[in-house]
Amino acid sequence: MKLERLLSIIILLLNRRMVQAKELAERFEVSIRTIYRDIDAINAAGIPIVTYQGTNGGIGLSEGYRLDRNMLTNDELAAIVTALRSISTSYGKEQHQRLVEKINSVVLPAHEEEFQHKTNRVLIDYSPWDGIEHLRPKLQLLDEAIDSCVFVNFTYSNAEGEVSQRKAEPHMLILKGRQWYLKAYCLEKQEFRLFKLKRMKELAINREGTFTRRDPATQEHIDGKSKLKPSNVPEVVFQFQEEARHIAEEWFDIEELLPVQDGSWLVKKAYPENEWLYSFILSLGHHVEVLEPQHLRKIIADRAEKIAKIYKKTK
Repeated sequence: MKLERLLSIIILLLNRRMVQAKELAERFEVSIRTIYRDIDAINAAGIPIVTYQGTNGGIGLSEGYRLDRNMLTNDELAAIVTALRSISTSYGKEQHQRLVEKINSVVLPAHEEEFQHKTNRVLIDYSPWDGIEHLRPKLQLLDEAIDSCVFVNFTYSNAEGEVSQRKAEPHMLILKGRQWYLKAYCLEKQEFRLFKLKRMKELAINREGTFTRRDPATQEHIDGKSKLKPSNVPEVVFQFQEEARHIAEEWFDIEELLPVQDGSWLVKKAYPENEWLYSFILSLGHHVEVLEPQHLRKIIADRAEKIAKIYKKTK
């Protein structure tokens, strides 16, 4: 990730007089051109970096420059370490661990114990229970493609089961709802689309040239305001049995549970109506009943009946 790489370069230059661009490119697994773009970005942030030409040349901080130790407090450094460790649960890279080690090295010995305590108080684990090992090859390939601005080809199966061949410009990896998505400009549809990594097969880099990055409205997907957001979002009324309150609390905030005189609990929640919603309701088992909308009751009843028939078959 670019921010993590920039911080690593700054800390490396603080500890070494000069580093060659080739060494930085190999360390962070990017092109030399990318390293020089990073150097320009660091310079623009007010940290003077000088490029020395010649056989013994390289990249270094301007003579006499020192980063003000008060620029980042221990609490701010601890926040960076916590964020890096959390990101690594689902997007682990060796550079993350190297940066954590470098940040630890700039903490004064007198504050080291307190700093370690601060960085070990919270860990946000983004990974699903079944892990992401099966997705790591895709993440690594897309990370390379995004950084090098090269096209990718893949076979995609959408939510309706329709299969198509795609060629796209990869722009951004997005982790949302514990699922990885690729935001890419689809050459077939001539617009930006979100592709779920689990539905992508035969993913490969297309090395027939490069593309120029576009300027999409990336924030719309992060804020949940995507143009792809479904229009069919009914309010679902769940009724949980009295003894199933713990199940309701597992999925909903306590404030969302409305008590009923018979001891049961009602929850009203709007959901996009799709296969995920049907599967979610069925996963709650016999402890919950959908009261509204009526057509959703029928869909769940029909599916539950089909499931029952499968298990009633004698072997």
